[in-house]
Amino acid sequence: LCYFMNGTEKVRFVERYIYNRMQDLMFDSNVGHYVGFTPAGEKCARQANSNPQRMEYKRGQVDNYCRHNYGS
Repeated sequence: LCYFMNGTEKVRFVERYIYNRMQDLMFDSNVGHYVGFTPAGEKCARQANSNPQRMEYKRGQVDNYCRHNYGS
């Protein structure tokens, strides 16, 4: 999901992983890393946060995905 405030000046990219109607894991570009909400989600968050290439890619999604598709 992309949240736009003031056009493309303030953009927030949020990716949620939900299983069985329960949020396990979330990436929020404002926070800058994955956050786990269940024991399995915390394990996945630790694993994802330890991968610098993945984190660089996710942080760049604000520009590559959200701002690029603004107004489309």
